[in-house]
Amino acid sequence: MYRNGFDRLLESFPKRINFDQNLKVSFEETQNLIIDAVSPLPGEDISILDAVGRVLYEDIVSDILIPPVDDSAMDGYAVMAADTRGASEQNPVTLRVAGECRAGDSGAGKQVFHGTTVRIMTGAPIPAGADAVVRFEDAVELSGYVTLFGETASYTNYRRAGENIQKDDIVLPRGDRLKPADIGILASLNRHCVNVYRQPMVSIISTGDELAEPGESLRPGQIRNANACALCAEVKKYNGLPKYLGIAKDSISDMTEMFIRALQADVVISTGGISMGGYDFVKDIYDDLGIEIQYERVRVKPGSSFTFGKKGDTLIFGLPGNPVPALTSFIEFIRPALLRLMGAKRIWKPVVHARLKEDIRSARVHHLVQGYFTIENNEFFVSTTGNQKPSMLRSMSVANCLIMIPEHVEKVKAGENVMIQLIDHDEI
Repeated sequence: MYRNGFDRLLESFPKRINFDQNLKVSFEETQNLIIDAVSPLPGEDISILDAVGRVLYEDIVSDILIPPVDDSAMDGYAVMAADTRGASEQNPVTLRVAGECRAGDSGAGKQVFHGTTVRIMTGAPIPAGADAVVRFEDAVELSGYVTLFGETASYTNYRRAGENIQKDDIVLPRGDRLKPADIGILASLNRHCVNVYRQPMVSIISTGDELAEPGESLRPGQIRNANACALCAEVKKYNGLPKYLGIAKDSISDMTEMFIRALQADVVISTGGISMGGYDFVKDIYDDLGIEIQYERVRVKPGSSFTFGKKGDTLIFGLPGNPVPALTSFIEFIRPALLRLMGAKRIWKPVVHARLKEDIRSARVHHLVQGYFTIENNEFFVSTTGNQKPSMLRSMSVANCLIMIPEHVEKVKAGENVMIQLIDHDEI
């Protein structure tokens, strides 16, 4: 987990300020509180063709050897390596072709003796007597004989039985997210179905009279509902099942009705309505519906107005209404919770050192600055993506990392080392 490296970097910064954060929860405490509150979902059997990105509910144990027999890694000629000893351009060796072994053949009846060779294709069983394969490119065949111009060591281009997978190997452990190559392994093991953790159902609610859906006419003072579309995309990216319920108007009755429907899911995500405005009713609705609020402020920028609660096993996240804090809150707090719900062992984005290209004045809380990193001469460099206002979604679109500045640091200067979180990289 990246926090150890982050803590080491945090200690290296001079403690320039003391800032009373009152009762807000720290960034790290928030992540821990959420993960501690998550219980993974049950498993289900699905087709391997639908399983990429899903998390294994079972250990995948091999009951066979792969490859099942010694076979050829190349198209060429199966030989006794000893027959090639001393071969060179000036002193070639000639062997008689005694047959052919194709991929899919059983290999029965095929054998190599001293002075002979068997033509062989990739994946075909190695004939009895042979202990190496010479590539077609390294030989010349004419009139039933093959001429070799170099020595070949034993077991060249030779795949031993079980070299890839041994019987009783745990090939894919429970908690792994399945990659395309893993689907190929499952097929190799004759698995057409696999047991994976169930996908979480995620209700998504937007709040506010100022919002209009894409395609609707805008009234004066309204803006497009970008948050719901972006959050649905994020949930799909991590194999959750988003269910967008629409825009709840600024009335307690409308919001209450929508939250009641939302609570049928495993996770509820709402945007807006959690601050101190006269029409911010979400936390009142939490009380009315018996939602237990774990905390409602975090020492982080952007996204300090972030609320986490539970009702039964349902996780409830209240995000700010501005798109940048909504998305950063998803990345840092909701994304790992979804992965843990699906049983994933790896839930944290990688964090690495990078050299800063410009000065940054911090927010005196854990500051997540949208950044763009490059790699120059094997070293990470990072700069900001420009305007960091919470409404600047374009800046978030350009970002490929978040610059993580600890809460006790007031300013970092160009040339200093910072930690950056690689938000487009897979979890580690």
